[in-house]
Amino acid sequence: MRRVRLFVTLLACAGLIVALAAAVLDVAGAAVSSELPEQLRASLERSGVEHPVTAVLLNFRSYDTLLEIGVLVIAGMAGISLASTNSLEDPALRSADSLLYALQRWFVPVMLLLAAYLLWAGAYRPGGAFQAGAVLAATGVLMRLGGLPMAFIRPGILLRLGLVIGFAVFLLVAVVGALMGEAFLAYPATMAGLLILTIEVALTLSIGMILLALFVAAPVTDEHEPEEGAGS
Repeated sequence: MRRVRLFVTLLACAGLIVALAAAVLDVAGAAVSSELPEQLRASLERSGVEHPVTAVLLNFRSYDTLLEIGVLVIAGMAGISLASTNSLEDPALRSADSLLYALQRWFVPVMLLLAAYLLWAGAYRPGGAFQAGAVLAATGVLMRLGGLPMAFIRPGILLRLGLVIGFAVFLLVAVVGALMGEAFLAYPATMAGLLILTIEVALTLSIGMILLALFVAAPVTDEHEPEEGAGS
């Protein structure tokens, strides 16, 4: 009887997987044959950017991006509140590798230039705020591992501003546009490019700060602390 139940359960799971796969393939086929790509190409000129991904994320489907950065802000605040130290900039938690400290003189400026390039390139080719923000966060991680002090992640106005500036600017642009008679998160065609660039600059700073704060706030394992079960 038990084997019968197991067989029926496996059969039902297999049928569900097949049904879901068929549904996904059907939706994918419908999407390919739809008029969405043509509509995107026709509307790209008034989007303010030349790359279709950036146009979708920052203009046509900007609701999704606004909610995504909101989730990131909440995650960053939660990570900081759960940190094991009162200050993210604790000198006792910084390493001091002399070789890495020397290499930072070359790496940090290059990585900052790369982040700026990715931000600029997002309007024309693959790139944008999320990629640039990730490179900024990696630059901060490198600085921390090399022992450089980072006053901007100490509790205070710089940390708070860095966490929320992307979401705040995004929301401010949406509200101002709505007050001027446009739809919420709909940009005037003549200002779309400038507004998207402003939003992306703010998003880059916020994403970099959030990812760096999450890295720094991660719990640190004491290497002198005996492992669980050791000596038993």
